[in-house]
Amino acid sequence: MAAQLGPGVEDTGEFPAVGSSDQLGELVVVTGMTGAGRSTAAKELEDLGYFVVDNLPPELVTEVVRLVDEQKGRDQPIAVVVDVRGGTSFHSLREQLAQHLPTRRTSMLFLEADDDILVRRQEAARRPHPLQAGGRLIEGIDRERSVMTQLRGDADVVIDTTPLNVHQLKDKVAQAFGDPGTTALKVTVVSFGFKYGVPVDADLLADMRFLPNPYWVPELRDFTGRDDDVAKYVLDREDTQTFLERYVPVVQTVGEGYLREGKRFMTIAIGCTGGKHRSVAMAEEIAARLRTLGLDAQATHRDLGRE
Repeated sequence: MAAQLGPGVEDTGEFPAVGSSDQLGELVVVTGMTGAGRSTAAKELEDLGYFVVDNLPPELVTEVVRLVDEQKGRDQPIAVVVDVRGGTSFHSLREQLAQHLPTRRTSMLFLEADDDILVRRQEAARRPHPLQAGGRLIEGIDRERSVMTQLRGDADVVIDTTPLNVHQLKDKVAQAFGDPGTTALKVTVVSFGFKYGVPVDADLLADMRFLPNPYWVPELRDFTGRDDDVAKYVLDREDTQTFLERYVPVVQTVGEGYLREGKRFMTIAIGCTGGKHRSVAMAEEIAARLRTLGLDAQATHRDLGRE
C-alpha cells in the first residue's frame, strides 16, 4: 500500500513510511480501472480544493508538484490522475515519488468495479477501451487489470464503485480526503450481510454470526441494530463483551502498525447474515470504542434497508 513520504529515505521501490512533522500539503494519486469513476473522483477532489491534473504520465508527477509548489505554495493539495492512457511505467512512479517528494504526504486512491459494470459504462461512453487494441472490450479490461495489479496492492484507499452512483462515490471521496490537514488514521467500520457478498475493500473482517440473531425474536425482527432494543439484545451478552474486549485492542494494534508503515486508512468489515441487526449494532459499538481510544472512526452500513 502507498504511504506518506518522509525525508532521508533511500530508493527501495516502495513508498517510505510517515515521516516528519515538516511534511506539507497532500498529493493524491488517483488511479484504477477505466470506467470505475476516476473523473468523478478527480472532480470531487477539485471541489475540495485540490489542484487536479488528469491523464498525467507518471514521469511528470514530480514536475507538476514542483510547479505547484513554486506558484501556489507547498500547502496547496494536489491530485493527479494516472492510468493506462499515460503509459504503463508505474514502477517509475513509485521511484520518482520516493526520491523527489519528501515534503508531500502522498496517498493513492484506486477505483475498481466488476467487469460487467465496466463493460456497461464503457459501452455507454461509446469510446474504445485504451487497451482494447481492436479486439473485444472485455479483453481490454482483462489487460488493464493485469497492468494495474501492483497499483491496486499499493493503494491506501480502494473504492469499489460497482454499487455506487455518482453522488455516493463523491461522498466516499470527500469522506476520505476532505480533511487533508490530518495525518491520523481514518477507520471506517462497515456492516454488511454475507448473503450480499463480502466488501472487497476490507482490511479486516469479523463474522458476527456466532451471536444469536434478533431476526428470530418477533418483537425485534422489524428493527435494526441502530435501534436501542436490538443493540441491547446484541451487546448485553457475555460473549459479545468478550469479543469486543479482545477485538478492539487488535484493531488498535493494527492501526498503530498502519501509521508506522504510512497507511492512513483502514476498513473493518463486520458481517452477519443480512446486514441488518448484529453487524449493525457491533459496527456502531466498535466505532464508538475506537473513538474513545482517540481514533478517527465512523460506522457505515452497506446493506441496511436492503431487505
